[in-house]
Amino acid sequence: MRIAFLIIVIVHGLIHLLGFVKAFGLSDVKQLTQNISKPFGVIWLMAFVFFVVVAIMFAFKNSSWWLFGLIALVISQILIITFWKDAKFGTIANVIILIASIIGYGTWSYYEKYVNDVKTGLEQKEYFENSKLSESDIQQLPEPVKKYLHYTGSIGKPKVNNFKIEFVGKIRKDEHSEWMPFTCEQYNFMETPTRLFFMKAAMKGLPIGAYHYYKNGVAVMDIRMFSLFKMVYQDGAEMNLSETVTFFNDMCVVAPPTLIDKRIKWLEVDGNKVKASFTNNSITVSAWLYFNDKGELINFISNDRYASAGKQFPWATPLKDYKEINGYKLMGNAKTIYSYPDKDLVYGTFKLINIKYNCKDIN
Repeated sequence: MRIAFLIIVIVHGLIHLLGFVKAFGLSDVKQLTQNISKPFGVIWLMAFVFFVVVAIMFAFKNSSWWLFGLIALVISQILIITFWKDAKFGTIANVIILIASIIGYGTWSYYEKYVNDVKTGLEQKEYFENSKLSESDIQQLPEPVKKYLHYTGSIGKPKVNNFKIEFVGKIRKDEHSEWMPFTCEQYNFMETPTRLFFMKAAMKGLPIGAYHYYKNGVAVMDIRMFSLFKMVYQDGAEMNLSETVTFFNDMCVVAPPTLIDKRIKWLEVDGNKVKASFTNNSITVSAWLYFNDKGELINFISNDRYASAGKQFPWATPLKDYKEINGYKLMGNAKTIYSYPDKDLVYGTFKLINIKYNCKDIN
């Protein structure tokens, strides 16, 4: 779809160049039978230039391309109306570009809300003192957790007050649904626990935007077709509890240095597995953390997350393929799984592309 739209914009733009060519007598343009003055020729050229800009910005995924698209099609349609006899069929291309520009605006404005929330999160104060994680900081942690922190290379590095994650993967509603490929980025902030998760997915070739917002125990999930039309919207106590589990999972899986957080209570140790709880804004969730002999966290299982309205089932995130990313050894791939009474449902796969700790600005 992207390639097809790009071709339409390029071809449509080149057609406008013909008006300039005819107006200035640079070549005989038989397709245009009406006379075109030089001032109008300049306007035809202007439309061509704007369509070129649109094509370049769209090709390089500049989110503001839609603005230039609207300007280009307004100029174009004025010309088409003026030279209706020769140019009327150009209206079809302009309608296509108008629809795409409206979708582009929706995507931009929806993403801009996420960006503004990130900027607000970046204003949070540091939750952990500005120092490096030391042996004394982890002294009270269970042995498997200490080993994990050593394995990931967290000791001797700065304590983590926020982090940005980038994933690619695929997701589905249930075993009968088609997998939807996605890319996502996410910011977490520790002082006031905040998780801002923005996903771009495709469902049968149609773009889907999803924004999960969690701040201090209050969560909202907003999924939209074309980033405009609401498909799923959830909030309330069940979402608040579920996203508190997810926030705790993020700490364990991609930000091991945050496990020194005093809001975590280490409840039980059984060999290489540890039970812990995390409390935020009077919401307490718990999970079992499973480690292997190397010190890798290989699974996180909680019974506190809701699979659907009013129903809780064990939620697991098995982890594998540890690799070094920006000086830390972290999991490379993860799955999200609900364990129903009759079967396990893998509904998401995540590949870690990049992570950055202690961000100072949005990037």
